[in-house]
Amino acid sequence: MEFTCLSEGKGFYFPPCYILDICGFRVLFDCPMDLSSLTMFLPVSTDSFTMCNGEITSRSCQKSMDLESNVYKRQKIDKPLDESSLIRSEPRYKIIKNLLLWNVSFIDVVLISSPMGILGLPFLTRNKEFSAKVYATEAAARIGHLMMEDLVTMHKEFRQVYGPEGSGSRQWMKWEELELLPSELKEIALGKDGTELAGWMLLYSAADVKDCIQKIQTLKYAEEAFYNGTLIIKAFASGLEIGTCNWSIICPKGSIAYLSSSVFSSATAMCFDYNSLQRSDVILYTDFTPCNGSNISNDGDNGSATADPNQSIDNVNWEAIADDYQEMEKLDFICSCSMDSVKAGGSVLIPVGRVGIILQLLERIALCLESQNLKVPIYIVSSVAEEMMAFTNVIPEWLSKQRQDRLYSGQPLFNHVELLNDKRIQLFPAIHSLKLLTNWQEPCIVFCPHWSLRLGPVVHLLQRWCRDENSILVMEEGVDASLALLPFSPMKMKVLQCSFLSGIQSQFSRPLLKTLQPRHVLFPEKLRQHIDPSKNLFSSSYYSEGETLNVPNLKENSELDIAVDLASRLQYTTLKQGNINIARLKGELAIEQGKYRLLPGTEQDVSSQIRPVVHLGRINLDALLTELRKIALNITVEETTSADGSYKASLVHVLKPNKATIEITKAQTLISTADKNLASQISETISSILDCF
Repeated sequence: MEFTCLSEGKGFYFPPCYILDICGFRVLFDCPMDLSSLTMFLPVSTDSFTMCNGEITSRSCQKSMDLESNVYKRQKIDKPLDESSLIRSEPRYKIIKNLLLWNVSFIDVVLISSPMGILGLPFLTRNKEFSAKVYATEAAARIGHLMMEDLVTMHKEFRQVYGPEGSGSRQWMKWEELELLPSELKEIALGKDGTELAGWMLLYSAADVKDCIQKIQTLKYAEEAFYNGTLIIKAFASGLEIGTCNWSIICPKGSIAYLSSSVFSSATAMCFDYNSLQRSDVILYTDFTPCNGSNISNDGDNGSATADPNQSIDNVNWEAIADDYQEMEKLDFICSCSMDSVKAGGSVLIPVGRVGIILQLLERIALCLESQNLKVPIYIVSSVAEEMMAFTNVIPEWLSKQRQDRLYSGQPLFNHVELLNDKRIQLFPAIHSLKLLTNWQEPCIVFCPHWSLRLGPVVHLLQRWCRDENSILVMEEGVDASLALLPFSPMKMKVLQCSFLSGIQSQFSRPLLKTLQPRHVLFPEKLRQHIDPSKNLFSSSYYSEGETLNVPNLKENSELDIAVDLASRLQYTTLKQGNINIARLKGELAIEQGKYRLLPGTEQDVSSQIRPVVHLGRINLDALLTELRKIALNITVEETTSADGSYKASLVHVLKPNKATIEITKAQTLISTADKNLASQISETISSILDCF
């Protein structure tokens, strides 16, 4: 088996990407794209269209009229990073450059672990040579589908400003233009090693998204999927978000668990099902959370307990630790700041992209408004807002136990159902919707895309409120805030940047692996400092981005299932050497449901066929000499060895009645003589000391 890390990712919004070569099949784990790279582009302005020479022209076009002038280029190099440094062009979208090095026709299976891991998939599926089988959970596929549709809709605004698809969008990609970019933007465009320019793509179309979704086979948690009869594939809850999962792959060569970013206790998603990953031969550990300083919990921080690294995860006191405890504190803090803002006459803008966080904030903010008797509207502005809200209220099997208990007690899964009925939450498809303009009221609280602050309703609302010191913007870590806010400077609006739990905290890693009991674990090289191999009961190896690692085959023997009617025909013979019973059979070898199976062939019953005798075993030289002397042969023995010691043989010379030579090696026994009768006599003697069946 070979394991290749194509990308280490950048957290929740840009998960890692890998390829695993197992049993002759190539499995791709996730296909994300780096939407944080959009920050190098200038967003569309609310006053994009102005009059120029009596014609409607975009403001961006006016500002770029002298783009080619040497004076402008020199100023661009010399002056500090500001709004004018950003690229004025229809954005391209950055996918994983290492994935482009692979022929897509060689990929057999694609496993999607989260909605974010599906966003780059249409770039592959629109390739005519793509023929892989794609698996994802039902919830991840649906949420990812809505996210891609929303992305395509938001991108149309750039087309309205910059013209038809691709027109002029490559201008900034010319090398002479790239050389003029500030170092911060050049690193985004080219990567640290200067090799990522090829990863920029024009966004896919709505038709590409539809075609992509049709190629996905959706699964429920723990549902088995069989690929080519060789791989058994299952998805198990990871607890990170609604529909996110870890993967289990079972094949004749062993079992592999793909451990993605996971959360033990979630307020919305089904909790981390780690028990289903126990006793895997190999664990692919792909959670980079301990590398992120914001997610490393120190002992005693925030009043939370820590896990004893020497105990199993089953013995951890989750009531004392609970992953979602600190998350609740963060949400309460956001609600408190929001209330302060609206009381001061400001508005609240929340472009967070996590469905679970959005659903919790809706409930908690509405409760705070009610408790403080504040009549402030809550708007959700998105082209898929209605579909997303409806979907999240009909998926109990994907939610946490607390949410499922609400259903059993006759309550809706989430409170937004009641809030929508009471008009306390209002849904709108676009910022320029006539219904929204009619009902608009400030101060207000708005949930809308996109978290990159480069496209969607958030751009227009930021341009409206960025000078209002009473308003507040809630951002999530994962994007460079200083660069993201550059087009809206000077920024008087308050900015609250939060980090939500995105994986397994470092103090839980060892107890988890102690519970899972793997035989071998592949860790990211960046986690080496967090791993103490002397305390592990398993072997381990480390991988880096862009490198291929050989995965040890830890399964010593393969199992073979023999059909009952075929097994009933077996006639065993006890070997003279080793006291072993052995039988001959003939059938068809097949692989079904991840196991080797021997089935009856279509030919005539083997028991009715005359089969040649087969001899096996090593020749005992002393026994052979004894038997040869019994048939009155005059013999001598000679040992011979080649000069380099690579060849050794025993030569038995027959002198009378006729001459013959018997050459005995580990690989074969050769009889040389001109007397056919003598050759037959020697052959029968040798056969008499060997096992035959």
